[in-house]
Amino acid sequence: MLARDRERLRELARLQRDIAHSDEMQKTTALWQAHNSFRGSRPMIRVELWTFGDELIPERMRCEGEEARAIERDFLYTLIPYMVYHDDQVVPPHFAVTRDIWFRIFDVDIRTERSRDSAGREIGHRFEQVIHDFEEDVPLLGPSAWGYEREKTLHRIEVCAETFGDILPVKLVGSSLGATPTQDVVHLMGMKDMLFATMDYPEAFRAFMERIADEYIAFFEWLHAEGLLLPTTADEHLAQGSYCFTDELPGAELGRPFDTTDIWGYMDSQESVGISPAMFAELIWPAYRRLAARFGLLSYGCCEPVHSIWDSCLTTLEHLRKVSISPWCDQRFMGERLAGRHTIFHRKPSPIYLGTGTTLDEEGLTAHIEETLAAAIGCTLEFSQRDVYTINHDPGKARRYVEILRETIDRRWRG
Repeated sequence: MLARDRERLRELARLQRDIAHSDEMQKTTALWQAHNSFRGSRPMIRVELWTFGDELIPERMRCEGEEARAIERDFLYTLIPYMVYHDDQVVPPHFAVTRDIWFRIFDVDIRTERSRDSAGREIGHRFEQVIHDFEEDVPLLGPSAWGYEREKTLHRIEVCAETFGDILPVKLVGSSLGATPTQDVVHLMGMKDMLFATMDYPEAFRAFMERIADEYIAFFEWLHAEGLLLPTTADEHLAQGSYCFTDELPGAELGRPFDTTDIWGYMDSQESVGISPAMFAELIWPAYRRLAARFGLLSYGCCEPVHSIWDSCLTTLEHLRKVSISPWCDQRFMGERLAGRHTIFHRKPSPIYLGTGTTLDEEGLTAHIEETLAAAIGCTLEFSQRDVYTINHDPGKARRYVEILRETIDRRWRG
């Protein structure tokens, strides 16, 4: 590693250490712990950086070597939210490394064709289908494949520890474990053919969903047998822009290999929005329910309007702790259902306010947030702003966005 790259990483390690041990970060961590235990004093706020990180990170990069730049980028993803727009990002007192584990459904290499927008970003895409005839092609699918890039993971830990471990500890951490079967189906056969298959071959489609669930379960059992699962009780990543803080799951003191029932899971089915709630309950939910039972706690939902399947499906999951309330969801309906329940109203505000236009529509954003605050009375509420692909290279826009959320919460939140 170049000497100047090494010094740059040590500089970032010192910065993260100082922020992590500050009184302010201790308070933020305590707020998340209370929030996830349904004892919080206010809604929490996250703004995901990864979709618009290319507007804030490159100009802050100083390293030259490829390996050093990858580590530097991870530092900046942790630090920029706190330093630039000051949401409730947790800056941990360690440099987190996750195991490089992969899972490939039916061992199919999903190929993607991408298109560029006017800014050169590859956002638009479609998947190259491998299932063209449902009856003929599905039986030909083989077993799934998975693995752990152990040497790659250990090398990263070794490099980081040698470079800055005397300043900031390097820690192997876990994260929530995901299962998204309908996404797998769309990757394999496309949205249109999936919808037709539910009508033309309903029994075979339900069996296909169960087969996908079997593949995930086999993968989960391998993770357990290999001792590859880690606790998810603190600042570990919880899919859909949140954190795992909980006292309902075992920590590092467990004394045996972790199983999936000891950790957070994540599921969604946004690809099934074109399917009626009754058909979802009949053809898709049995496989989802079986998978959901494999997790200790569950966070559910992405962009799909979960209100349509709440009463028939989701309400049966006693360990459901967070549910996504997307811009397409009936907020008032969900607010009524979640009031007083130990399931967090995980609001995903519309990205149009932060992600479009050169200036922030402050009046429109305030009204948008007020609508959520009114709908979520009696709920435990958090905001995760996702799907923002540009802030027009204006960090002040993101900073003001968070300020408006805080101001509106201070003025309107009645818990």
